[in-house]
Amino acid sequence: MRFVMTILLAIFSTAAGHAGEGMWLPDQLPKIGESLAAAGLDTSPGTFADLTAHPMGAIVSLGGCSASFVSPQGLVVTNHHCAYGTIQFNSTEDRNLLTDGFLAASPADELAAAPGSRVYVTLAVQDVTPQIVSAVPAGADGTARYTAIEDAEKKLIAGCEATPGHRCKVASFHGGSTYRLYDQLEIRDVRLAYAPPSSIGKYGGDIDNWMWPRHTGDFSFYRAYVGPDGQPADPSPDNVPYQPKHWLAIGTEGVEAGDFVMVVGFPGRTNRYRLASEVEDAIEWSYPQRVERRQRSLDIIAAETAGRPDAAIAYAATQSYLNNSLKNGQGMLAGFAHSDSVARKKELEAEFTTWIAADPEREAAWGSALEEVEEILEEKRAHRERDQELSSIKYNQLLSVSMRAYRLSREREKPDADRQPGYQERDMARIRSRIARSARNFDARVDMALMQSTLEAYASLPESERLLVLDEWFGIGTDVPASDAIASTLHSMYMATDLTGIDDRMALLTADRAALEASDDPFVRLAVAMYDTNLTLEAEDEALDGQLLEARPRFMEALLAFQTDRGVEIYPDANSTLRVTFGNVQGYVPQDAVIYLPFTTAEGIAAKATGREPFDAPPALLEAIAAADFGPYASDEIGTLPVNFLSDVDTTGGNSGSATIDNRGRLIGLLFDGNWESMIADWDFLPEVTRSIHVDFRYTMWVMDRIDHAWNLLEEMGVEPAFRPTGDGGN
Repeated sequence: MRFVMTILLAIFSTAAGHAGEGMWLPDQLPKIGESLAAAGLDTSPGTFADLTAHPMGAIVSLGGCSASFVSPQGLVVTNHHCAYGTIQFNSTEDRNLLTDGFLAASPADELAAAPGSRVYVTLAVQDVTPQIVSAVPAGADGTARYTAIEDAEKKLIAGCEATPGHRCKVASFHGGSTYRLYDQLEIRDVRLAYAPPSSIGKYGGDIDNWMWPRHTGDFSFYRAYVGPDGQPADPSPDNVPYQPKHWLAIGTEGVEAGDFVMVVGFPGRTNRYRLASEVEDAIEWSYPQRVERRQRSLDIIAAETAGRPDAAIAYAATQSYLNNSLKNGQGMLAGFAHSDSVARKKELEAEFTTWIAADPEREAAWGSALEEVEEILEEKRAHRERDQELSSIKYNQLLSVSMRAYRLSREREKPDADRQPGYQERDMARIRSRIARSARNFDARVDMALMQSTLEAYASLPESERLLVLDEWFGIGTDVPASDAIASTLHSMYMATDLTGIDDRMALLTADRAALEASDDPFVRLAVAMYDTNLTLEAEDEALDGQLLEARPRFMEALLAFQTDRGVEIYPDANSTLRVTFGNVQGYVPQDAVIYLPFTTAEGIAAKATGREPFDAPPALLEAIAAADFGPYASDEIGTLPVNFLSDVDTTGGNSGSATIDNRGRLIGLLFDGNWESMIADWDFLPEVTRSIHVDFRYTMWVMDRIDHAWNLLEEMGVEPAFRPTGDGGN
């Protein structure tokens, strides 16, 4: 009964005042000390304000996912789905690590991560708003403003990256109101140390994705390596494990219902301060389009890889991404259908407008701010269908590498500082890695089928929205049905190209302009033919974006002043920079008469098990669960082994792999997902039902100890294995 009451209190308690909302910059934490204390933090918020001190200094980015150091020897923990590309890259039909999992008996046995894998360690952060703002000339139009800001950012980045091994970026906040320069150590040698089989790491698969209750062991381990001098180096057998200044200790006792938790990571993008019209646009157009397109691609891949194991492995990561994106889009639409987000946005904008009009100075400064943003957005929407189809066409692997190679050849004719971002020397390693990685994610038959579908969708656009160069190339708009003309052209292109081989793709990157323009490869010829049109469209986009870079900051400046006047502390939208979110372990009530408890248990794994993917739990795991052989990892409060838990912290994509820490900064879980009702959290936070899903580190340790015998890694993290036979010092 005591446990039941604790759980119910954790679900219904409002003592924390819905502290979960907010992806805060670490230096903001001292300003919200009262909220942190109300949620249960009993240490100084300043402890978490310094990005380069403990525990924040242990938090790293993987360039799309979050992670953290958990040992002084560069051991990194993240989600299984964040390492999925590497696991797939190292898999073959004969040695399928996706199915079997992987454990390196020693560092010497670790596997190279997929090409381009990185670990980014934050070294310094600097406010560079004055340098960016002062670079824009008075009276600049959209194009001039965009170019001035871009040039200022490139200059700051170049200065920052003068130190070898550093990767820097300028991030904007509040729509371009402020800017910060982030200096990160870029570790280029990353290796896979351990990943459980997908029957643990992806248990429940796409069926359980975004759902509660959840029973997924979504964890994997990398190791970061550097040169013998301790500096970043290309992969080499001579490299040594990186020795971080900070790493997280493991909170072996875990957390219970109602406990304070904090998540630290690199959330990707949120849109909390977008206009009501932008939310309506997402509901009426963007997400319906995403759902339709993702499903179409998944159907094509399934059909074209059926009975072809190698092709299925090649597209496993792509399918995982598409399924996640599809379900996200479906959840967004479902969430918005039961939300008053748009109505509340409109109400806020009305109050905001009234507040501005009530003061002559505010009216003079910001009276037209909202309308100016609306006008630019409406202009950007004019060609959104065309832009979407063109973006999909350029996603084709063979055309994409050809277009990039030709653009590189043109950009190389300029001084490096004058080249477009993405085509400078600093970008070459990433470009090469992306192409190398694509070699294991490619099948010509699948690629051609996807391109056929994309071009047919393009051909359905009004003639005024299509491009002459593409219409002529594929015979669209002639007497021949578009689908037949496209199929005939594509077939001849794939038959004639040499770019299905990785070596030929790589060779394109060093070819000069003359060689590419003389090429007889059909994809290269198409890339050359599209170049001028692409530049024209790019210039149009930059002009509008430049206008928005003037209008949006004015609107945000006004909104910040409005909220400050109302006593509201504002956190910036997520933008892939290090953030902190905090709250409590708690369940929720999704609908009438339904209560979701905050923990799932090992017994729930067995209850779901069918022996078939995605509920194909390993027999050894099911046997241990049946025997209740949980050792010290069981929760006294729950009375069994916890697997996943819920909290009301505020997270989004990019937070995957983020450390979930306790009051003392110890690792007690990994953030890996959100619940179905939280889908619209990118746009709106609903405190009663928005929850994040974490893998409980007690389950992680149990799987490592009892099931996979990863005793070497447990000891490295300072955890004494409980199931290792006496006298066995190895694996």
